[in-house]
Amino acid sequence: MQARMKFKTILLTVFYLLMVFRVYSQQPGREIQINIDTLLNARPVTTFTHGKLITWSKGIDGDGQGDGYLTMAAALFNKDKDPHALPDHSVIEATPEHPSITLHYKNSEGAGYQARFVSGRGNFEFDVPPKKYMGMYLSLTSAEGGSQLQIELTYNDGVVVKNCWLPDYYNDIIARDTSLSYVVHDLGKWDNKNNMTEPNHHNIDALHIYPDPRRILLHVKVKKSNAGYLLFWAATGVPVK
Repeated sequence: MQARMKFKTILLTVFYLLMVFRVYSQQPGREIQINIDTLLNARPVTTFTHGKLITWSKGIDGDGQGDGYLTMAAALFNKDKDPHALPDHSVIEATPEHPSITLHYKNSEGAGYQARFVSGRGNFEFDVPPKKYMGMYLSLTSAEGGSQLQIELTYNDGVVVKNCWLPDYYNDIIARDTSLSYVVHDLGKWDNKNNMTEPNHHNIDALHIYPDPRRILLHVKVKKSNAGYLLFWAATGVPVK
């Protein structure tokens, strides 16, 4: 009986993943980029703006003081060899694991905020267009170790709380972890003088928080425990058809 139930669970999981892939591959652009502009308070990416480097100001580790990312244009202007930099176009293409995701850095807007930082214990929250969602993806990095997160999903008929673990951004994702995927993989990092400190191996991760597709989602709140330095880069939802 247990073997039969396990086999049934595997089949349902495979079916769900195939349906998700079908949505991404056959209906590009169907995802919703959630507006988080009012949450942004950090600028972790050096951009190449109007012919010069605009250096990051609140970075990706060292409690925001240690290192940051560079766009490819910034890294090439910086004369870095084979830089593992962020793409200049901040719209990250869909993969079988996540939809198209739009990050908030732009070479054309070098001075603007690009992410939300949470140092130590803290939280942030945002509304979503009231819909049924088959997917909701938070783009995140955690430095100085992983971050324990508590996610509150507010529906029109109640609240669900989930606990999630986000690994350190240096760590590769464990293959069996279906809640995590790469937004951008194998990045280098640079100090506040735009000198490369490490050439590769750093990531921005997508955390799938699995909303209930039968219920109308209204609001998401993320609570972080004390450990880890967190950056929240974007939120992307995939509505039910």
